[in-house]
Amino acid sequence: MQDIAAPPDARVLEPDLPIIDPHHHLWVHTGHRYLIEEYQADLESGHKVLATVYVECGAMYRRGGPPAMRPVGEVEFAAGVAAMSASGSYGPAQICAGIVGGADLSLGDVVGEVLDAMAAASGGRLRGIRNATNWDPDPAVNTGSRPFAAPGALLDRRFQAGCARLAARDLAYDAFVYHPQLADVCRLADAFPHMTVVVNHCGGLLGIQGYARAETFGQWRSLVAEVARRGNTAMKLGGLSGRRCGFGFDERREPASDEELARLWRPYIETCIALFGPERCMFESNFPPDRASGSYRTLWNAFKRITAGCSASEKAALYSATAQRVYRLSL
Repeated sequence: MQDIAAPPDARVLEPDLPIIDPHHHLWVHTGHRYLIEEYQADLESGHKVLATVYVECGAMYRRGGPPAMRPVGEVEFAAGVAAMSASGSYGPAQICAGIVGGADLSLGDVVGEVLDAMAAASGGRLRGIRNATNWDPDPAVNTGSRPFAAPGALLDRRFQAGCARLAARDLAYDAFVYHPQLADVCRLADAFPHMTVVVNHCGGLLGIQGYARAETFGQWRSLVAEVARRGNTAMKLGGLSGRRCGFGFDERREPASDEELARLWRPYIETCIALFGPERCMFESNFPPDRASGSYRTLWNAFKRITAGCSASEKAALYSATAQRVYRLSL
């Protein structure tokens, strides 16, 4: 029984609810270390995480060799972490049970060689590819996580030739875009109806600069609804802590409580669930970037507050079953 007198961040809501975290990173960036030991500490903060999916973040590329092959180093790194986890020395969760790599799909047909090298390096764990294709006419909305891609990158002929190689290997495409680009995501999903397109971070909400206005929610919802009409798409619920979203977590001295996060994020997460259905939605931590809003424990508590009224089967889909199916994880 939980101690109801404990401070908010000490409580774990629904501690026995199984979770698959389908979106996290590991890295050493400008002196900031977040590797298996740091992630393990977060995983052991009280929630029942069974397995995780590593998503590319430009970490541990090979130093030399053909540029197209350098991202294979990141997959090798993630597979090494998976092997460390499999030893049992880093807790019960299967860390990096699935891997989403970063092959450059704009290489076109020849990206098949990179995909095959990644599949071999992954030890059978490669489940998809993500390219950062975020772009907006206003450069000020880019808060620095990734440089802008070329406008219309998803519709480029060579990029779509690369997607054909991806689809032929039964790999998913993880879409990292800003919400005004979701129309391009729809066109990509239409062009490859047998390829699963996983939309990251609630569609890449923008809430700063010219998007910091009341009308933005309706525009975001309309675009998300269009994506949801494509049956080969899925939505990751999370990634709402960044400065681009407009919630101002980076300007606060104290982190938000789980109750506040639930209140702020509920309209976006409930909209996604209503449009896609639980069977095509999966909660993600997006750690360590989403540390901007609070701890790993607080983040999952906030999600559980939002889904408090969901049925057991709906929760099973949202927290584990959708991720397990989309990324073909064996637990």
